[in-house]
Amino acid sequence: MISRRNFLKTTAVAPLVLSSRVRGQSTPGPNSQINVAVVGLGGRAQEIVATCLGIPELRVAAVCDCFAPRLNSSLKALADKDITCAGYLDYQEMLEKERLDGIMAITTTHARAWVSCLAMAAGLDVYIEKPMCLTIAEGREMVKLARHYKCVTQVGTQQRSMPLNNWASDLVKNGAIGKLKAAHVPDFISPLTWQPKPAESLPDGGRADWWDVWLNQTPLLPYHSELHRGWAQWDAYDGGGISFGVTGWGTHSYDQLQRGLGTDLTGPVEITLEEEVQDRPACPDKTRQPGENETGAPYYGMVLNTTGPRARVSMRFANGTPVYFTFDGNNGPGLGAVFEGEDGIIEINRDRIYSTRQDLVADPSNPGPLSVPETQPHIENWLQCMKTREKCNADVEIGQRSTTLCYLINIVRKIGLVNKPLHWDPETEKFTDCDEANAFLARERRPAYELPTI
Repeated sequence: MISRRNFLKTTAVAPLVLSSRVRGQSTPGPNSQINVAVVGLGGRAQEIVATCLGIPELRVAAVCDCFAPRLNSSLKALADKDITCAGYLDYQEMLEKERLDGIMAITTTHARAWVSCLAMAAGLDVYIEKPMCLTIAEGREMVKLARHYKCVTQVGTQQRSMPLNNWASDLVKNGAIGKLKAAHVPDFISPLTWQPKPAESLPDGGRADWWDVWLNQTPLLPYHSELHRGWAQWDAYDGGGISFGVTGWGTHSYDQLQRGLGTDLTGPVEITLEEEVQDRPACPDKTRQPGENETGAPYYGMVLNTTGPRARVSMRFANGTPVYFTFDGNNGPGLGAVFEGEDGIIEINRDRIYSTRQDLVADPSNPGPLSVPETQPHIENWLQCMKTREKCNADVEIGQRSTTLCYLINIVRKIGLVNKPLHWDPETEKFTDCDEANAFLARERRPAYELPTI
C-alpha cells in the first residue's frame, strides 16, 4: 500500500488509478450501468444513496468513510435492502481496487476538495455535494483540475435540475418581468470559530489514524465530539453549513440568484457590509406566520431556533443590478431569491414559485413541480453527461461562482468595514482594494492533504 503522500506525488504527474473511460474503454452506452462510489456516509449521504438506488442505470459499487461505525451502519442498511457493495475505510485503497466510473463526494466540506480532486486525477467523473469547497482559491483549483482531466462534474445544487426553477429563472433572464430593478435574498448566518476544548477519548474508528484522516487539510487537533458531530458550524471546516447558514441553505439560494441574473460565469464587482455583525436569531419574530403566497413556508420551522453571526450585505453586479441580502429566516425564500422587475416580481424557491404576474404562472409552458425525489433529476443529469461528455447543469465552474458568493459574504463580515464598498474582480477572483480581505481567499493545507498539481 502506498502512502498518502506518495499517492499525491504520483497524481501530480499522471493518474495512478484509471477509470474504465481512461483505460481506453468506450464511454458508457445508453443502456450501460454506471459504477459509482459514495464517499462520506453522513446524513446527507444516506439521502443520496437512497435516491441512487431508485435509478436503474446507476450501481452503487462501493461506499467509503474513514469512521468505521458510519461505514458499518451504511453497509448494514444496504444489506437490509439485499444490496451488496464493497466497503472501505481507506479512500486511496478504494481508488486502487475498484473499477469505477465516478465518485460522489458527500464528505465534510473541509475534505470535499481533496476527495474530489484525487478522483479527477484518477480519471473519474465527480458529483460534489455543496458547498463544493472551503475557500475561493480551493474552488478555482478544482475547476482547473476538472478541465485538465476532462472530468464531468456536478455540484449538488439540485435546484439547477428542477424544471420549474429553470423555467422561472429563464422568465427572469428573458425579460418577462421587464428590466431588473433588484434581487433580494436571505441574510444567512455565518459560521462560528471553534474554541479549543480539553480532549475527549477517541472513539474506535476502525483504523488508528481515522481522526487524522477526518481532519484532512485542517490543523491536527485533539478529538472532541462537538467538533466531530457539529463541524458544519465552525469556520475551519465549513462556511456555515447549518440550516439557514451561508454555505448551508445559502449555497442553494445564491445559486438560484446567479441563474436568474444570468451571471453563472461571473460574479459581483462590489460588496458592502451594511451593518455591524452581531449574533442574531434567524427569526427575530418567532410568532410570525407565513402568508399563503410565501414559498419558504415549508422551511420556516426548521430555523426558528437558529442563532449566529449575521449582518445585512449588498452586492452590485457589472450590469448594475443590486442584490440585497436582507430576509430573515421566516420571511422570504430560504432556498431561493426574489427578482424585482419593472413589470412585476418573481419569487423562486425550491420547486415553488410565486409571481405578481399570474398570467406568467398560468402559462401552459409552466412545467409544475417534480413527481420524483428532488435530487433524482440532478443525479440523472450527471449520469447522462457522463455518457455524452457534455457539461452538467451545475458544472464545477457554475458551482465555483455560486459558492464564491457565500465566501464573499463571510469575508466582508470578517473584515467588518461597515458602509465601505469592497471591490471584487470576478476575472482574477481577488479584491482590488483590500489586501486584508484577500488574505481570506486561501488557507494553508496540512501536509499529506495537498491537492494534486498539474
